[in-house]
Amino acid sequence: MLKAFLKLFEDIQSKKTSSVTVELATAALLSELVKADNKVTQSELAEYKKQMQRHVNIDDEAMLLLLEKGEETADDAVDLVRFTQVLNEHCDAEEKRDVVRSLWSIAYADDTLAPLEESTIRQVADLLYVPHSQFIKTKLEVSENRRG
Repeated sequence: MLKAFLKLFEDIQSKKTSSVTVELATAALLSELVKADNKVTQSELAEYKKQMQRHVNIDDEAMLLLLEKGEETADDAVDLVRFTQVLNEHCDAEEKRDVVRSLWSIAYADDTLAPLEESTIRQVADLLYVPHSQFIKTKLEVSENRRG
């Protein structure tokens, strides 16, 4: 399985393919949120890894590689459309809401919600065609779960 991930990433690096997998698109979107407020905290990084483990069932070594490639891919991206298009093509409404839920979890990981974080989540939710009611519902669910 790790060899398959390595090959995928080598292909992307060598520009043999411009395709992005659902896993890599998810990692890039979540990584983008970690850096949205220009303050990367350990709690956000830990939550990023935790949320990716919810979305992808791979071993630890492959996960570290995926997290790293997600960050690199997000850094190289001009916008989020490339990633949301992949999710729109391959995910159903519940899976897309789950990505939004993960974004909220990362945003609240450091116990503060920066305006840029909320704006980024709103943009991703809009690009994923997640209804505004679900955007708010997932925000409230995550917020309430954090408070205990």
